[in-house]
Amino acid sequence: MVTKIETIIVGGGQGGLSTSYFLSQLGLEHVVLEQAGKAGNVWRNDRWDSFTLLTPNWSFRLPGAEYQDKDPEGFMARDEIVTRFEQYVEHFHLPIQYNVRVNSIEQNELSGGYRVNTGDSTLEARNVVIATGLFQKPKTQTISLDIPERITQIHSSEYRNPVSLPDGEILVVGSAQSGCQIAEELYQSGRKVYLSIGSAGRAPRRYREKDVYEWLNLSGFLDRTVDKLPSPKAKFSGNPHVSGKDGGKTLNLHKFARDGVQLLGRMQSIHDNTIYLSSDLKENLIKADKFESEIVKMVDQYVLRTGMSVPEEQLPVFLDGFTQKEITEINLDSTNISTIIWANGYNFDFSLVKLPVRDEDGFPIQNGGVTEFQGLFFVGLPWLNKQKSGLLIGVGENAKFVASVIASRR
Repeated sequence: MVTKIETIIVGGGQGGLSTSYFLSQLGLEHVVLEQAGKAGNVWRNDRWDSFTLLTPNWSFRLPGAEYQDKDPEGFMARDEIVTRFEQYVEHFHLPIQYNVRVNSIEQNELSGGYRVNTGDSTLEARNVVIATGLFQKPKTQTISLDIPERITQIHSSEYRNPVSLPDGEILVVGSAQSGCQIAEELYQSGRKVYLSIGSAGRAPRRYREKDVYEWLNLSGFLDRTVDKLPSPKAKFSGNPHVSGKDGGKTLNLHKFARDGVQLLGRMQSIHDNTIYLSSDLKENLIKADKFESEIVKMVDQYVLRTGMSVPEEQLPVFLDGFTQKEITEINLDSTNISTIIWANGYNFDFSLVKLPVRDEDGFPIQNGGVTEFQGLFFVGLPWLNKQKSGLLIGVGENAKFVASVIASRR
């Protein structure tokens, strides 16, 4: 027997729960299907022990549960984030079913709705909202298959703390948000760290008396739409490195070098247990520095344009990364590297939707989360309408819009 329900939300993360909140407020029948066993799964199981939000607490804006406590400029720890998600589901009595994995979503041409197939049943819905997020599967590199078995390899989502790793030196691959935060924690714990960097930028934690995130919000940077990007692929660029740990701080690769981290270019290949690296270290450092200078320039222009009264500031300049000798080969037999942490991001996969709703990059074809197929929506992704549509500060805005479209279909 096929179970019928008006709206099915696939995924119980911030996008799915925000949509559920608005549908509940409108009194619309729906259910949230979540493959994990508890709320806040990504925050609970895919983040390390000392993880904090990278954005200030005031930006935690799940609709109906916006942050209103005593530390708006602080940075919420992992366990508090998880607790808030649990309380959100409980307080608003959101109809979420755990341990339910959706395998496929197909259009029912007879009813005009959709068949949602799980491992145990088939559901029929008038509307389906895909809220599985952009960070679904840890990225792997084929080079990892040729790494000696004696070396421990984990993705950044599996990292927990320094003492959980084998003794020895550590190679971290990736210099966006996760890679830099993990590398810093490791070298500050006394471990020797090699860091293979990419082109991710650096953002100052604070500038001219405000957190950088507040400047990005005030200036409209987070409200940019995808047409403002240099190319559609730019929406997949790595996020700039910055930290919320210890009250929030800037992460600077040059300072890493000063503190003893060996910076490396991108990994290219491995042969006879020797890793070969690109000679692009300085090029990538220049990109990180340039990103910070562009952020500073944007803030300065905004201050000038609006006439704000805030003091001028000159950020400290570090150049230590440029003075490091560039290494293009690492022999794993002659080094003491015991662990490689792959911090090169995630892949997304929306192939469960058996309809032509993906572009050449696999990203949903939509407008504000609304596809050309009536009753099929996406939420919880960046750049659905604005950059912030995938962030805690903006997911509610997009979810509210999608919920209103669902309501109008009645």
